[in-house]
Amino acid sequence: MRKFWLLFAQATTIGLAVLFIIHTLKPGLLPNAARSGVVTLYENTPDSGSKIPASGFSAAAKKVMPAVVNIFTSSTVKIPNNPLMDDPNFRFFFGDQSEEGAVQKSSGLGSGVIVSHDGYILTNHHVIEAADQIEVALADGRKAKGRVIGSDPETDIAVIKIDLPGNIPAVTFGHAEQAQVGDIVLAIGNPFDVGQTVTMGIISALRRSHLGLNTFENFIQTDAAINPGNSGGALVDVNGNLIGINSAIYSPNGGSLGIGFAIPISTAKKIMEQIIQSGSVTRGWIGVAMQELTPELAESFKLGEVQGVLISEVVRNSPADQAGIKAGDILTTVDNKLLTDSSAMLETISNLQPGKVAVLKLLRNQREVVVQVKIGKRPKPRQRPQE
Repeated sequence: MRKFWLLFAQATTIGLAVLFIIHTLKPGLLPNAARSGVVTLYENTPDSGSKIPASGFSAAAKKVMPAVVNIFTSSTVKIPNNPLMDDPNFRFFFGDQSEEGAVQKSSGLGSGVIVSHDGYILTNHHVIEAADQIEVALADGRKAKGRVIGSDPETDIAVIKIDLPGNIPAVTFGHAEQAQVGDIVLAIGNPFDVGQTVTMGIISALRRSHLGLNTFENFIQTDAAINPGNSGGALVDVNGNLIGINSAIYSPNGGSLGIGFAIPISTAKKIMEQIIQSGSVTRGWIGVAMQELTPELAESFKLGEVQGVLISEVVRNSPADQAGIKAGDILTTVDNKLLTDSSAMLETISNLQPGKVAVLKLLRNQREVVVQVKIGKRPKPRQRPQE
């Protein structure tokens, strides 16, 4: 009996020792280990084959940055005469301090995107507007004088050209029409003249219009930080392809608040090609002023649905006037294309070639009227009181 208890004591001691070792070194082998409060963590070792992927969008930025330039402009501004100098009594007491002919220098800052190895650069019209001299600084440190090929104030697009020896980098065009809300984008430019800067955000909205920024609006909205100096710079996708030209921000204080607007590259490219080919942009025009057809107006015209654009004014001797269109008519289609609002009507008419005969459907006194209009050439903005 004594031997039995001795063997039992030795076996128990050995068992407890083994249990202690297992609990210390391999607790996962014990049943109900999770209930004891012990959590087993599994951490990959450096040579386990699971490596952290390279983060960020450095490849996209490096692809585009050489083709994004800084644009510096200078212009001479005449200082207007002080209105008090027109008063002879004032001149009698204070002397003739006429400032007539006095001028002062004004400088501007913006960005641009080189779109061809020939040195053509896309930027905004407001960046180079009224500039006497334009200097373009490339990312590699080279500088050149910029020459304005042409600009289009109604879309805020301008094309300038530089001539430099050696290789001139150029951007790769993307497809703005394939962009979707939520896509990640990069904005590249020279904000506040601090130097070339890359910011990141997403596409917040597409086809923004009725903002009062340009005559023709179809903006990409982004929350990528855009500030003064970014105008004319690049908006690119994660592959480094150009999808927009940064144009404006919504901000009461001039700083970025996360609401920036870019002109889709599809629009900018179309304008650029016309400017390079002829130096200007040709658009169709019929000579009418428009008004949005609201539900209240539709009800007053006794219309069953809100569709079309109200013609509020017709320019005398314009194509519309010659075709018999009258103020109060509701334009519904142009060449069988339905019009949803004034922006759609303006874009549809402007895309027609001058000289083309278009078929317009109107509602007049609740009856459909079909007219044929010979499209005219859209006047320049300063000569155009109507849309």
